[in-house]
Amino acid sequence: MKTQTSSLELSHFPVMLSEIIEICNPSKGGFFIDCTFGGGGYSKALLKFPRTRVIALDRDMSVKSIATNLEKNFKNRFKFYQSKFSELSKILKENADTIIFDLGLSSIQLNDLTRGFSFKSKDKLDMTMGLSNISAQEAVNNLSETNLKLIIKILGEERDASRIAKNIVKARLKKKITKADELVQIIEKSKKKNYFKKINPSTKTFQALRIFVNKEISELINGIICATKFLKPGGKIIIVSFHSIEDKIVKYFFNNFSMNKSKPSRYLPENESDNFVLFEKYTNKIIKPTTRELRVNNPSRSAKLRFAVRNKNKFIYPHELIQKFSKYLDTERLYV
Repeated sequence: MKTQTSSLELSHFPVMLSEIIEICNPSKGGFFIDCTFGGGGYSKALLKFPRTRVIALDRDMSVKSIATNLEKNFKNRFKFYQSKFSELSKILKENADTIIFDLGLSSIQLNDLTRGFSFKSKDKLDMTMGLSNISAQEAVNNLSETNLKLIIKILGEERDASRIAKNIVKARLKKKITKADELVQIIEKSKKKNYFKKINPSTKTFQALRIFVNKEISELINGIICATKFLKPGGKIIIVSFHSIEDKIVKYFFNNFSMNKSKPSRYLPENESDNFVLFEKYTNKIIKPTTRELRVNNPSRSAKLRFAVRNKNKFIYPHELIQKFSKYLDTERLYV
């Protein structure tokens, strides 16, 4: 069945598509959840197999038209929800064969300079992915210096967080910071010049603000916990991450709640530890984009794919995951 392709879809490259389809094995049919619809690359690839059903989610309003077109062409097999993936439990009524997460910023969002995600933008400092309660502009103009420092240091892993936060506060006393390029100038003046570094000096601060505005760590942790609850025995959870904090969380979750680790928490009684395992043996193997993919989609260079297989155990809420990464969750709760 032919479908019209929009400019938004053409601007989006689904990362490691062939690898994900191979893991999903949709030739046998099944029920799949695409938690980060974006340009619809994963959903479309899954729907090419006649016995598949797909539910897709995305918090971003800009992709609704792509999803609506897909719903028209696959009326009984595809359904889209404008929702955050932390709200999976409100949507799902049955367990899935595979649940996919492609984390971080999509090329659709990054390439739209009016949204202020890119440090190349000269437009409004926004950074909201959708269904967000605060913008980056509100954050930089209203957060205390202490809270700005914590956000940039913890969520951006930025060494110069203190100097950047101080200079943001100084700048906003003279004039409200409203544009992305205004923030870039402040960051560049705050950073020590390092001519050997390839990374743009604004990268980590922009990452930190984006994560804070969209509560990405809370979304990730709540989303993967909920996804695990709604997987069939033998079902797969696939996660593509793009920075070290995301990958650290995914690696810990898969490794410490799999059959490799018979007792994920030292506080669990011995007779309960076996029941607390959620996944089959996890091999801890990272899959990365091929050289061929990097040639056509260079932004995928930082992508890491991990997947785990659900076992037959009853779901028990993994409180230890929340405790382990509480510093990130607490940082996202800082008030403006």
